[in-house]
Parts: sequence; structure tokens; C-alpha cells
Amino acid sequence: MSELTMNRPREDYGFFGPGSPSWKIWAAPTALIGFQRSVVLEHFDPFLAAAVADMSGIYSDPAGRLDRTLAYFLTVATADGRTALALSDHLMTVHAQATGIEPITGTRYSANNPASQLWIHVTGWHSVLKCYEMYGPGPLSAVEEQRYWEECVIAAELQTCKASDVPRSRDEVREYFAEVRPRLCTSERANRAMHYLLRTPRAQGKTKFAAFSRLVAPATIATLPGWMRTMGGFDQPALLDRAIAPAVRTAVRVGSSPKNMTTALKVIAPMTGKVLERHLRDEQPLDPRVVTPAEIRERFPRATKVPQAV
Repeated sequence: MSELTMNRPREDYGFFGPGSPSWKIWAAPTALIGFQRSVVLEHFDPFLAAAVADMSGIYSDPAGRLDRTLAYFLTVATADGRTALALSDHLMTVHAQATGIEPITGTRYSANNPASQLWIHVTGWHSVLKCYEMYGPGPLSAVEEQRYWEECVIAAELQTCKASDVPRSRDEVREYFAEVRPRLCTSERANRAMHYLLRTPRAQGKTKFAAFSRLVAPATIATLPGWMRTMGGFDQPALLDRAIAPAVRTAVRVGSSPKNMTTALKVIAPMTGKVLERHLRDEQPLDPRVVTPAEIRERFPRATKVPQAV
């Protein structure tokens, strides 16, 4: 995100606004755990695993990958509409370059493929909510949860996935996972990436992120169903699951103050820290209302068409 975008006045409340469950959940410290969970699960999609292995430089900059991805989702959830749209268009353009041949099936992959984009989107929104429930304030009310999934559908409009395919309730999320499970798999490269993200080696000056990833890994694994743990080869004892939960809840309570959250993020994920700091300023926007992606696209049309799936 450019400094110009970060420094200009907030234009509106974005797509969700004050009081929305998206503002609350995506700005919570549990989102960091949720995002380790999400970027690990991405690799169960063989086409995304191939794109990550071929293009992202995950082994040279795992912290940067987590930071950029979380900053994107946090921007979509909390920034004004034009900022979110600009970042989304930029990301789709970057993803358009990630194409090649997936080695397991021998078919062509594209990071902008709607099915792969849907997997990224659903695992991201579901993981962040799951960790908020397990380690944060707890489950949302029925009304809040329904609104959260409606907001998830709105956010999907900024990606290539079809809005009609996005789950709109917890039951539909379960149905989605059951539907895609037969297509999920792992490979040598996928396993290496997942384990690398869970417990990043202390190398190349990444000591702080390596420590963070290793501390968070047991909490992340504790949120996963058994079949995902078995498939990924990173299961852990049930005793550790039970022991880690109260410790993480205590850490989350301590880290929930705006000052503590921004301080931690500036060390672990500085780009995300800037997005959160901007959000927490609570400044009155020039136009104090919630907008839609369609409205922002009409007001600020893109100069070029964003490349879609190949």
C-alpha cells in the first residue's frame, strides 16, 4: 500500500463500518493466529501450492507473505472503499503473473482462478472467526454471525470468485468444506511450505518471526479438525490442545489494547500494523457512510482491466 494512499484523508467507512462484526474480528489479536491457520491451509489446494512454490519466495520471506496477506484482508475489512479497491486491483494484477503447470495433475494453474480464490477467501474468513471464537471473546450472537457471513460475501466481490459460490452461513461453510475435500491433497512442496509457515527456521535475520510462528503453531493446530492435521502431517496430542487454549486466551486479553496490538504488529507484521494503526485512529471520514464495491468501482473506474484466470 502506497504512502500516498495511507496518508490521504479517509473518504468513507468502507464496506462494513463501525459496529460491524468484520471490524471487530479482523482487528482483534486473534486474527494473527487465524492468519497463520489460513496461509497454512491454502496449501491443501494443489494449484495454490504450485503458485506459492513457483512465485512467492515463501522460503526467503515467510513473514512478508503473512504480513502482505493479512494487510490485504484487514484493508478490505476496515479501510475506505477506494483504498480497498485499489489494493484488490493491485493484488489481482500480481496474481495474474502466477501461472504455470501444476505438477500433480499436469494441468495449468492460475492464482486468479475463481475456485482457488474462493478457497483463499473462505479459509481466511472462516479461520479468523474460528480463532476469535476459541481464543477471543467467544462466539458471535446469531444476528452478528449472519451479518459476518453476509459481509464475507461482499468482500468476495473484490476477488475473482463468484459471489453466488461464497458460503452465507456456518452450515454452508461446512457444506463447502465437504464439497472441496475430495479435491484437496498435499505434496512434498505443499508439506514443506506448511511446516515452514508453522515453525519458520531461525535464519536470514528472521529470529522474531521464527519465534512468533513457533509460539503460535500449537494454538493454530488446536483449531484444526483431525483430517486436516493428518493430511498435513502436523498433528499434536490432545493434551497439548487442552493446555494451550487457556494460555492463549490470557495472552490475547493482555494483547487486546490498541497500544499493545500495534506495538506487536510493528515487530511481527509492520505493513498490517500500519493498516491497523490507521483504522484505530477512529477518524471521521469525509463521507460518513458505508459504501458498496459496485459504487466505488463506478466512482473510481480502473484504468485497465484486471487480468482474470488464465
